[in-house]
Amino acid sequence: MIIGNKAFEGGTHVMAIINLTPDSFWQGSRRTLSDVLAAAEKAVEDGAEVLDIGAQSTRPGYTEVSAEEEISRFLQPLKLIKKHVPVPVSIDTYFAESARAALGEGADMINDIWGLTHDKKMAATIASYGASVCIMHNSKTQLSGDIWAPIKEFLSNSVNIAISAGISPERICLDGGIGFAKSREDNLKLLEGYGRLSELGYPLLLGASRKSLFGGRVEERLAPTLAATKKAVRDGVMFVRVHDVKENVLAIKEALADGQGHN
Repeated sequence: MIIGNKAFEGGTHVMAIINLTPDSFWQGSRRTLSDVLAAAEKAVEDGAEVLDIGAQSTRPGYTEVSAEEEISRFLQPLKLIKKHVPVPVSIDTYFAESARAALGEGADMINDIWGLTHDKKMAATIASYGASVCIMHNSKTQLSGDIWAPIKEFLSNSVNIAISAGISPERICLDGGIGFAKSREDNLKLLEGYGRLSELGYPLLLGASRKSLFGGRVEERLAPTLAATKKAVRDGVMFVRVHDVKENVLAIKEALADGQGHN
């Protein structure tokens, strides 16, 4: 997997969540222009190898903001981070207009929670900049019954959209979409069998950090998040997208020391 000018060839790597939304589900992760650079620098110091900037909350029941509002939230923070922080930067958006603005300012990857299906111009926009993409599974209706067939079909179709638009296969990774269009039971089932998605032939990204499938209050979900990260190492997942960088980096090291994965 290549993001920007960095090649990720194995192991499990930490992608740090940089939230620029006033309504993200965990208040402790919210950033503004005044503190975003310090947060990004600390994430890298703690071991993050990719930063993922989100300017629209996608928590359950979220209210969508426009591409224009999204851009106004991330543009200056992105410029700051690209100028001062030496790791690849991803932008979490499903609007081609937002992607174009971000890629024009040097963003390296688009993390699309609708897997290139929400905005028909998205794949071509990413391809035109030679950028990378994370394709996530999503659905307008909650899955029922067997989850694996629809998830794999969606991701395969989205990969075809990406390839047809000219996105390089080595710049594609896949996300099963924990927390999106799935019951808690199905989210747990997806997490348990996450490695099955590697059958599609692309690197995987796991986004389970502090999500509601773990139950309890968001402040109490670090321990199960770290357990999920250790499992990701065992499953050969390439990226874990997390709020707590230092703790997850340590969890990866512990899993490797226990012989649970391959560096």
